[in-house]
Amino acid sequence: MARTRVIKKYPNRRLYDTDISSYITVEDVRQLVLDGEDFEVRDAKTGEDLTRSILLQIIAEHEERGQPVFSTRMLSQVIRFYGDSLQGFMGGYLERSLQAFLDQSQQFRNQVSGLMGQNAWQLVNELTERNLELWKNVQSQMMSPPAAGPKPQPRKSGKQD
Repeated sequence: MARTRVIKKYPNRRLYDTDISSYITVEDVRQLVLDGEDFEVRDAKTGEDLTRSILLQIIAEHEERGQPVFSTRMLSQVIRFYGDSLQGFMGGYLERSLQAFLDQSQQFRNQVSGLMGQNAWQLVNELTERNLELWKNVQSQMMSPPAAGPKPQPRKSGKQD
């Protein structure tokens, strides 16, 4: 069984990874999450578990930049559950819902890869780029003035005898 990696948080807000004997950043902790590493963050002085607060900090930082995952409405609804009689059920429900979403996403990716090969997403990107290039060519042809050709000769109107 894998040992849980311990990260100590010092009063100066620095994080120390005991596995590699080095200071790390919050972004490094995020990478541990992405890599599926089992870890916990502990207060260096008291030993208190700070893992949740660090994970919430990572979420807050990523919500501030780019495209947020949580809408204002969703966050408000979650806040309303604090102190509610159903608060105890909310965490488990959200966890199971997210796991179901992740399972379905993986199934979809596997199906797409099975249909289109291992480089399915690369193929979709290449097709998108080609279609964009074709569309740009069509637009430029539509916007450019018509090519100058021979001028039409006026018809002579005259009576034939």
